[in-house]
This record gives sequence, C-alpha cells and structure tokens, in this order.
Amino acid sequence: MDLTSGLIGHWKLSGDCRDHSGNGNHGVNHGADLTAKDGATFDGQASCIEVPSSLRPGPGDFSISLHAHTDERLDDVLGDLLSQYDPVTRTGFNFDLQNFAGVTAAQANHRHLHFGIDAGRIDPAWTDCGRPGNNLRVYSLTVYEGQLYTGTFEHGADEAGHVYRYTGGTRWIDCGSPDPCNTVASLAVYHGRLYAGSSRYKAGGSALPDSPNQHPGGNIYRYEGGKVWTPCGHLEGADSIAGLAVYRGDLYAIPLYSQGVFRYKGGTEWTSCGTPGVRMMSLTVFNGHLYGAGNEGEGRGGVYRYEGGTTWTRTGDQPGVTQVYSFATYQGKLYVGTWPDGTVFRYDGGEIWTNVGRLGQEKEVMAMMVYNGKLYAGTLPLAEVYRYDGGTTWTRTGQLDTTPDVKYRRVWSMAVFQGRLFGGTLPSGHVYALEAGKSVTYDHELKPGWRHLVAVRHGDRLKLYVDGRLAATSSPFNPADYDLSSDSPLRIGFGAHDHFNGKIRDLRIYNRALTDTEVEALGGV
Repeated sequence: MDLTSGLIGHWKLSGDCRDHSGNGNHGVNHGADLTAKDGATFDGQASCIEVPSSLRPGPGDFSISLHAHTDERLDDVLGDLLSQYDPVTRTGFNFDLQNFAGVTAAQANHRHLHFGIDAGRIDPAWTDCGRPGNNLRVYSLTVYEGQLYTGTFEHGADEAGHVYRYTGGTRWIDCGSPDPCNTVASLAVYHGRLYAGSSRYKAGGSALPDSPNQHPGGNIYRYEGGKVWTPCGHLEGADSIAGLAVYRGDLYAIPLYSQGVFRYKGGTEWTSCGTPGVRMMSLTVFNGHLYGAGNEGEGRGGVYRYEGGTTWTRTGDQPGVTQVYSFATYQGKLYVGTWPDGTVFRYDGGEIWTNVGRLGQEKEVMAMMVYNGKLYAGTLPLAEVYRYDGGTTWTRTGQLDTTPDVKYRRVWSMAVFQGRLFGGTLPSGHVYALEAGKSVTYDHELKPGWRHLVAVRHGDRLKLYVDGRLAATSSPFNPADYDLSSDSPLRIGFGAHDHFNGKIRDLRIYNRALTDTEVEALGGV
C-alpha cells in the first residue's frame, strides 16, 4: 500500500512543526513544546500550532490520522486535537475529546471522542426522545460505556428517583432505583464505573407542589448492572446531592441544600474539603483547578476555586448575579450560566468576569455544552435552548417544554451522544435531541496513554477509528450539503472546546478516505 497517496499534510511534531508531505503546509508554533522525540506537548491552557488556510477539505472525502497521549489523572479538560472551523459561518470540522463536568448536576461526558463537520446546517426542530418513567425532571444525562443514562425526579408518594438507559426512539429501560428518596440527581463516571447521587428534591424551587415522598437522600451509589446498585457512603449533614465531578483522579461531591465539598476515599468513606461559606450548585474542572458554582443569593453567589486542603478562593463577582448554576469550557475560556437575568459570563482571569449576553428574555441559564463547534445553553422559564454566536449574540434553537399552566419550565441537563446534542426537561420529563451539522462520537471512555485516532469522511458517512479498529460510524448525510471550505487556519491542539491537554505526534491529513487496512498500518508508524 502507498501511505503517501493523497497525503496533503504530514507533521511529525518532533523537533519542529514543519510539513513533511512536500506540500509546504508548515505550522507556526504558539507555545507547544516540540523538543521531545515522542511528539509535541500541549499545555491545555495556551499552546497550539497554526497552519495557513491553504488546507481546505472542501466537499469531498478526507482523513485525519494522529497519535495522541493523555494522562489518567486530569486537572483540566482534554480539549481539541485538531480543528478548521469558522464559528461565524459554522463551516469546517472539529476533532476533539469531550470532558463536560458542571453541566448543572452531572458530569455528562468523560473522555469521549467527537468528530464533526458543518456548513451552517442544523435540524429544523428538536426530536422528542421520550419520557423516562414517570419523571417530572430529567435531572442528569450521562454517557457511560456507549449508552446514555438519565437520573430522574419522580413526584408521587410511592415513587422514587430512578436511573434509565436510552435504547433509541422514545424507549428507555429502567436501571433501578438505588434510594427510596424522590430523585437521582447527579451522575458521573469514575474509574470506569457509573456513580449516582440521591436527593430529596424540593419541587417548590421549580414552582411545583412538593413531593409527598420526604425520604432523605444525600447518598452515593455505584452501578453494578441490571438494577443493582452498591452503597458508597453518605455526605455528612446532607439530605440531597447537587453534583459530582472527577478531579485529579478523585471523585468529589457537593450537597444541594447545605454547604460542603467532599472527596471520596473508597468504600463508604468521604472526607470534607471544607466550604467556601456558601452552598454550591455544580462543580467543574478547568486549567488546573476544581471550581464550584455559588448559589446562595445576593452577595453569596459567584464562582469559587479550590486551593487544596479545605481552602477555597472567591474569583470575583458577576454583576447582578445571585446564583450560578452551570459551567462550560468554550474556546479556551470558562463560561457560567446564571440567575436572575438569564445571562452568561466568561471568566477572563483574576476577578474579571465579562457579560456575554442574555438568552432572549429568560431568567436562568442552566445546562451548557460545547457541541460541534458552538456553545449551547438551556433556560428557564420557557425551557429554550440557545446557541452562542459571539459577542453578546445568542440564537434560539427551539423550546423543548411547552407544558401549559406552569410558572417554570427548565432545560436542566445536556449530553452529547451518538453525534447529537441531548437535553432533558422539567416538568414534562422528556428528553430531546438536536443535530447541528453531522457528527460521529465514540461514546466510550478513551483510555489514557498513547492512542492512535483516525477520523474519516467517506461519501455519506463519518467514521472514527481507535487503535486501528472502526469504533463508530455516523448516520448518513447528503455529501453535497457539506462543502467545508473556509479561510480559517488549521489549528493543531486547539478548537472550539479548549487547548489540548496532552501530546500529539505523526499527524497526517489525506484528501481521500483511508481504508481499514491503511488505518491499521498507520497505527504501527
């Protein structure tokens, strides 16, 4: 076989960022460490390599092959491997690794591979994916071992919160009710296992009647398969869990109606990591730190950074904000969703927070997620989802919950699964999905260490290969709809999500689709 046929760019990323294909597409280094023989090191915070815009995939087939190394213990998101994308016209491609904690209650995606193309296309409407059980609130959405799971709030006196698994269409399978309380509020994947936090949710916070089921929660469980859950302890003084997140190889949890942050020590033991002096709604990981969203009213909102031990630092004010709900890392910056003016703020370091706009006339911004090049956010009281289009501009993509005669409707949870963006609602309890452009995702946790990753556009399909094997294939699309030509540079180690946190070597781009045999051969290079 000829592995040089159709090769339009080849960056060994060992000692330099020159193009070794003979086509002169040399890179410009912005802080990546090129000294090591085993590839370029990207710091996850500022480094990347830019290649001039003469490399344009256009409307035809193309392939990307690279070797990437990631660490097991992470104190940052993993970010983008490669991108060539114009956010104004929404044209180009994105090849990234998704770590989404702080999507309100859940760690929605953990080490998942995404490859997407777009030419300004989006589904005309969100697709109804059904109602899991008898729930009123899809509290969490999390992808685990190739499946989408949800934790729910169930209102009745004889009902309890459940975990359900999505099986396609509008179908959901019951995975059990680990706790007799009314809610499974938070889900996260830790050490390759699914964990859930239980809550006694007070529905009055959503202007609904409180559940007659008053059994306390505050417990953590590990999923064993089927409907079997193993107890993993209780958060001291808590009757409800607000969020879970993994930071530096440890699982962290916060209560919903009381203060405190706790770290899992194994078995059923949790240790206190102090409190910033307020209760918090969600946790995220960004640029070396664990962050929490303050949620206790005027002067007691804000965002808090964990400094280790039991020490927390407040990172400044978001003007007019009394409660912070959610986090997202977009274009290398940390964003937060807030109450009471439905605004999103960007963290610009120190104590500087920049207002990047209000979502329509909404009051609260909850679930936020980066999906195929853009930032999306869900709202209250109309349960709308908006796309961020730069500056202070947000574009409405639809209303997910139209339940009549209620004060509040929420889009509280989100996750990326099978190439689509999913959102969960209150009070209808339905899950909806949207596709922007065309994407394919590897919905399994990518193992740390060196991995050979290949993304292919071939005819009417996108494909992902992991370590030489076909791992995922997209649904079909019309190739003529996706001319990816733009003037945007090719960026190695940066894109819409974040700067890459790891190493990359032997990056190759072809103007054709690689075969299975060629992919396998490149894995040994």
